[in-house]
Amino acid sequence: MKAQDIMSKNPATVTPTTRVRQAALLMKKEDVGVVPVVEEGTGGKKLVGMLTDRDIAIRLVADGKNPDECEVREVMSANPKTARADDDVSRVMDLMGREQVRRVPIVDERGSLVGIVAQADVVLEGSDDRKAERTIEKISEKGGKHQQ
Repeated sequence: MKAQDIMSKNPATVTPTTRVRQAALLMKKEDVGVVPVVEEGTGGKKLVGMLTDRDIAIRLVADGKNPDECEVREVMSANPKTARADDDVSRVMDLMGREQVRRVPIVDERGSLVGIVAQADVVLEGSDDRKAERTIEKISEKGGKHQQ
């Protein structure tokens, strides 16, 4: 099974200059805990980061920043690990476990966002229950990044 078989296609996105309150409202509307950060141009939506609810809590709220003035670029997690649509789901699961992240953005050959694979996608659609279990254990280990 390939990442493209289980990924959410064309997820809602924000840009680095989007105000954090706008991004948070989008997350609420879409009922998601993460939104990819992209720079839009002629080559598509180039992925530059991920904004998580945790980023907002730790880097905005805890630091006393104003969500109406703060731009996403100030609090996002930059340089996220990515996978390709034609990667095997097992590779995506390995990446999630190794990097201790719950979501992996899927990009094309130009680095443009085409989808996202979440931990829930792997559990619901993955063909190897034992591997899914081990992946979740690795993601959840103490001291993990839990950025995405």
